[in-house]
Amino acid sequence: MSSNKLGFIDNCVPPNPFPPLWANSWGQDKYGLWASLLIEGVVQVMRWIRPGIFLMGSPFGEPGRSSDEVLHKVTLTEGYWLADTPCTQKLWEKVMGNNPSQFKGEEQLPVDSVSWNDCQEFLRITNDKLNGLKLWHPTESQWEYACRAGTLTPYSFGHKITTEQVNYYGSVHIDSTVAVKALPCNQWGLYQMHGNLWEWCQDWYGEYSEGASVYPERSDSGEFRILRGGGWIDVSRNVRSASRLRSQPVVRSNSIGFRFFLGHKG
Repeated sequence: MSSNKLGFIDNCVPPNPFPPLWANSWGQDKYGLWASLLIEGVVQVMRWIRPGIFLMGSPFGEPGRSSDEVLHKVTLTEGYWLADTPCTQKLWEKVMGNNPSQFKGEEQLPVDSVSWNDCQEFLRITNDKLNGLKLWHPTESQWEYACRAGTLTPYSFGHKITTEQVNYYGSVHIDSTVAVKALPCNQWGLYQMHGNLWEWCQDWYGEYSEGASVYPERSDSGEFRILRGGGWIDVSRNVRSASRLRSQPVVRSNSIGFRFFLGHKG
């Protein structure tokens, strides 16, 4: 594939080495390569996201579009490992020794009510335990690329969604989070990239460039961190692939969680 097209980058090879040295188990399925990371006895599946080129943002005319979703081409030159689910309450409890979530009831619910700053402590403790591995938040571009999974539609599921696909404030709603694998994954094996909880990203909020960019990340300073994906309380426009939210890194909410990635920080 030439560089002026969308999709995976030419001559893309699997991660080296594969299986990765940290893997507890690994394999390949219809979604691609996966490897599991063992943290305090809890297994977290990581999906290999190949480098590629995609359109970030939304086109004029997309229902629910916001003005800060300027459509532009982005090239991600490096692949990365992304957790296939948001961080669960079980994993958070094992690492942190507490559970700040409002919605409790089962271990496979995502942890909610965590600030960006709270997540940094979780990542610091986890990285110390993993002997040199570096888990981070995905950048905003990494997050949207993985969410879209090769699609150009408002959602990875197409032009519209239902509550059988996404936990959001639709015609039927349950007013709480659901287990991290309770609903279908996208075409790359990633669960709940739409709805359930907003997810913190690495970036500070900033306006997009109107031109093409390579591995972009917002500035190193600012007031607001980026969140992506939408939550259980949000209407459909807010759970689109391109939808953006910004919040101060100290904010906690029962509609906010996170997932982590392992790879190039940005």
